[in-house]
Amino acid sequence: MTQPTSGHDAVVFLPTDTTEEIRERGAVVAVLPVGSFEQHGPFLPMATDTLIANELAHRIAGSHAVLLLPPLTVSCSHEHADWPGTVSISAVTLHHVVEDVARSLRNSGVHALALVNGHGGNYVLRNTVQESAARGTRMSLFPGPADWRSAGAAAGIVTSARDDMHAGEIETSILLHTHPQLLRPGYASGDHCAGDRAHLLTLGMRAYTESGVIGRPSRATAAKGKALLESLTDSFGAHHALLSRGIGGDAP
Repeated sequence: MTQPTSGHDAVVFLPTDTTEEIRERGAVVAVLPVGSFEQHGPFLPMATDTLIANELAHRIAGSHAVLLLPPLTVSCSHEHADWPGTVSISAVTLHHVVEDVARSLRNSGVHALALVNGHGGNYVLRNTVQESAARGTRMSLFPGPADWRSAGAAAGIVTSARDDMHAGEIETSILLHTHPQLLRPGYASGDHCAGDRAHLLTLGMRAYTESGVIGRPSRATAAKGKALLESLTDSFGAHHALLSRGIGGDAP
């Protein structure tokens, strides 16, 4: 019997702070990585979005005094349901989980939360952030489109944002840099361009790709992945400044 592939020896997945270390840091902003468990073609692992969000969150925590939270590993992947292994929760559930996390953080004195989102299909997170101002927690959704544009330019990403939708140049490059041992053969010949996808949410991914790939993974390199993560980590500085403004004694 073929055993499930595990990268646990190489993947740093969970924060390892003690409660005293967190107390001493005195962070006013928490960072919550949000991933998914969905197909990423035949060569990237199901946990790709979680791995990317978690890696970025860890790098952010290395550059800013934040409270790093463990990742949410299942989210809204309904458009990928035709492939084995994909698991989803409802948008309502994801919204309530994030709200519950925010409420718990407020109870411990942390009133700002950055959602580091690794899955583009988590549309509900935009509304969660939109509503947050009226609920006592300042939130930010990161990376935003401008952050991705800057990162793509810094890394020399060739594929357009529209064409690089799933398991393409960006995601493959990041995993080549961070977890190359988790890639299977095939990404160099796995390109698939889907063109117009006007009804993707109605029909699902299967209507536009047999492999599950929409993008050009053949253009991926570890150097691009490194540059992407460095740029995104730098971009978070503006989000951190916005979230922490007026909290902990700073002027609003």
